[in-house]
This record gives sequence, structure tokens and C-alpha cells, in this order.
Amino acid sequence: MSGVTTDGTWPSTPANVSLMAMPTALWFEHLAGKHWHNDLRLHIGGHRHTCDSYYLTLESQHLGANLIRLLEQWIEQVNELRGAGGTAYLPYDFSDQCTAWLRVSAADGHTAVVQAGWSLIEAWRIDPSDYRATAPDVTDFKPIANAQIECTLDDLATRIALNRGSFATLRH
Repeated sequence: MSGVTTDGTWPSTPANVSLMAMPTALWFEHLAGKHWHNDLRLHIGGHRHTCDSYYLTLESQHLGANLIRLLEQWIEQVNELRGAGGTAYLPYDFSDQCTAWLRVSAADGHTAVVQAGWSLIEAWRIDPSDYRATAPDVTDFKPIANAQIECTLDDLATRIALNRGSFATLRH
């Protein structure tokens, strides 16, 4: 369940939403048949990053609801950049010794550069259902090569909202 399907849609994307209609190449998916380790994959541009859901299920075993809450926070932060601009950090990989984040930079409050990267902030320091208290501590962001896209904040928020909906039926 990775990559683009033969009909031009992302996995778990509603069938009526074509990849070509959504120019923002960002998608977060659960890999079927896997649990807690190597079971999530972030797609950003041509880059793929496989990660664990373990920390996302510590608070509640309902992974779908936890992913929905995580992406709701992403949308809130993206929406806060509209008009005013700035930088937001959106976590997606929670590991014992580090975390991976999407850095969303929108100097003009309209166009964003979304870059995946690492921080030495340990996952145990973060509450995934309310990560925003920790996000300002990301001062050591190290970009991942070739893991960047440029898009409008509107497109990014729309893409994240579609992605959020794909987790509604996920149980695990």
C-alpha cells in the first residue's frame, strides 16, 4: 500500500480525489498488516519515510483516532500561518532518541515550503495529542535531503484534511 495507484490516486484517498487534482504531494498512511513498528509512512514529494505508531498508541490504543487528532493539530498550525506567515513544526515520527518533523515555513502567509527533518527531542517528552507545547523547542531541526515541497497553505490544509479523513475507519 505505498506509492500511487494505477488510477492516479494515493492509497487511502477517496476514489473521487485524483492525485492530479491535489498538487500538494504530501500523504501520511498506515501500512496494512503492521502494528506499532514500521507501520506508518510519510510521503513528501518523492521522499518516503517509514516510522512507528508506538508512541501514538500509548495514550489510547485507537490509532485512527490518535492520527486524526495529530492531523487536526497540523491543520490548526497551518491555518495560523495564513496571512501572518511564520514557521510551524508538525511531528510525524516519534522515536526514543529523536523525532521527525515537517517544518512549514510561510514567509508571506500564503506560499509554504514544507521540509521534513529531524530533531533530537525525544518522543517521551512529547504528548502527541497535544504536541504544540513542545513544538517551540525544535531549535535543532536538521533537514532531510530531497524531502521538501512547495505549495500554498490552502492546498496544504486541504491535503491534510483529506488525509485526516482516511484514518476514520482505522482500528488497531
